[in-house]
Formats: sequence, structure tokens, C-alpha cells
Amino acid sequence: MSEKEAVIYAQEGGVVTLTLNEPETRNAISDSIIEALTAACDRVNKDMSVSCVVVTGAGKSFSSGGNVKEMRDRTGLFGGNPAEIRRGYQHGIQRIPEAFYKIEVPTIAAVNGYAVGAGCDLSLMCDIRFAAEDAEFAESFLRVGLVSGDGGGWFLPRIVGLSRALEMTYTGDFVKAKQALEWGLTSYVVPAESLMDEAMKMARRIAAQPPHSLRLCKKLIREGYSMSLSAALEMAAGMQAQVQHTHDQHEAVMAFFEKRKPNFIGR
Repeated sequence: MSEKEAVIYAQEGGVVTLTLNEPETRNAISDSIIEALTAACDRVNKDMSVSCVVVTGAGKSFSSGGNVKEMRDRTGLFGGNPAEIRRGYQHGIQRIPEAFYKIEVPTIAAVNGYAVGAGCDLSLMCDIRFAAEDAEFAESFLRVGLVSGDGGGWFLPRIVGLSRALEMTYTGDFVKAKQALEWGLTSYVVPAESLMDEAMKMARRIAAQPPHSLRLCKKLIREGYSMSLSAALEMAAGMQAQVQHTHDQHEAVMAFFEKRKPNFIGR
């Protein structure tokens, strides 16, 4: 009998679904999940047949974040002297935000149940968030005496603004789906039974775009966010030069004039 996959990698057309698959811990971020998620991001980047990724959790939660038993027992990420803990983060859980920031295709979080601590942060690493009506988010690190060690302090204020990010951090309060929608923490709130269907509808729409241009559009926005206007314009010009020599860009224009659906082949 094969060992259970920590993250299930499934592809349908141009969409890959990554399902955190340790429901017995409510998908707490384990070493096996770290390895599987980072490997999946690398696999996606190398595969031009993939144009969108949906991330969700098996069972009743998206992810419960850090493993509190390991916190209590001073094991895993929470074991060792200060230098060892620092290196443990750098070569452990911090590989997830690095991998998701560098993933070339659009990403969607389909948040079921609880997204807590590092689980909340994982949802923030995705470009778009769908939340089930019973979903709840919490930047709950202070509840266990910690700071966000996996990038939440960087992602959260960029999504909800500085004041809301500070409020969520200072209180550790749970933010229900409706409030998360009002705060911009999630893009859509849908019935729990429709969560994956709705997220997949969006993913398929995105995956229908020309693959090379789609990946470069994401890179342009991500990189441009921290660039000067002049540097961003220079990067955009170079990208235009690349995509205008692709088959798919020519196909998109011809389909427009011929009033038909384009047939993109990733070239």
C-alpha cells in the first residue's frame, strides 16, 4: 500500500488542483506538506500545459497552520536553539511563500472551514480567494505567543490594508467569511457545497487564456508592484516583443476578426 500523499496533485485540462491532504491535523503545515507544495510549484512552472492552480484542503479545514503539539513539545519548527530555529524556518516553511511568489501561473485559494495562522497566510499567497460561507480566517500567531514566520506580515497588509492587518494581528480574532469579503480578504463567498465548483469555473476561465502571455501578465503585475514606472514600462516592452512573436497571439487576433473561439497551443 502506497504512502498517503501530503498534497494531492490533480490536473484537469489546464487547471491543477492542490489539495492539502492531512485532515487528521486539519492540514497543519507539516514537513511533508512543505515538501509537496514547493515541489508542486516547481512542477507547474516547468509544465506549459498548466495555466491555473487551485489550492484547497481535505476535510473540514483549509489549514490550521502550525502544529500546536509541536509547539508544546518543542519539536519540528519549534525545536532547537535560536540559530537552529532560524535556519529551520528559512529552509522549511518559508520555502512556501517563496515558491508561491515565484509560481508563474495564476493561483486561487478555495478556503473551506478554518484558515488559521500559517493556513491563513497560505491563502494570502494565492492571487484570488474563494471562501465557503462557513470559512473563517485568523492571523492568530499572538494567541500562541508567536509572530508570523511565513510571510503573513508581508502579504496581509498588501491585501487588506495596514490598519486591518494590524487589527487582525493584534487581536488574533476569527474573521468570518462575510466580514472577510467586506475587508477584501476574500474575493468571493459561496455556499460550502459549491466552493470547488465556483473556484474551478474561475480557474477554467483563466486557463482558457494564451499560456505564455498569461504567465507574463502575472509576472508583469507581481514584479511591477515594487518597481519604478520606468522600469515596469521597460519590462512590459520586452514582454510585448516576446508575445507578439508567438503563435497564440496571432491566433487571438485572427479569432477576434473571424468571430470564433481561439485555439491556443502554448506556442
